[in-house]
Amino acid sequence: MAAFMKNYEGETYALLRIVSGLLFLWHGMSKLFGFPVPVPEAPAFVIYVGGCIELFGGTLVMLGLFTRWAAFLCSGMMAVAYWMAHGTQALFPIVNKGELAILYCFAFFYISAKGSGRWSLDAGRGAA
Repeated sequence: MAAFMKNYEGETYALLRIVSGLLFLWHGMSKLFGFPVPVPEAPAFVIYVGGCIELFGGTLVMLGLFTRWAAFLCSGMMAVAYWMAHGTQALFPIVNKGELAILYCFAFFYISAKGSGRWSLDAGRGAA
């Protein structure tokens, strides 16, 4: 039915990569700099390790630079974050409020498998 979108597969994937990285880096900005909104109290390792991975990993994914490694690291971090903060609270993600962590985990996992694609610095340097 939506076969017309097949012509835009590369561009659509690039938008997924760019927007996922952009949204993720804002989580890091929030943890590390309290901008645009400060995060609630959290252990120091969550703030500094998680914040750095979110900021730098999200930036690399967004720009499409070292995309596979950056996305794989971000995916793993979100898997750990899910089980640390959500998975021990309740069985179902709708109950434990872990949907965003799961979506980030699997979006970055897919990006790590597919690579940077179009509109990326990796493509510009011949490493897409």
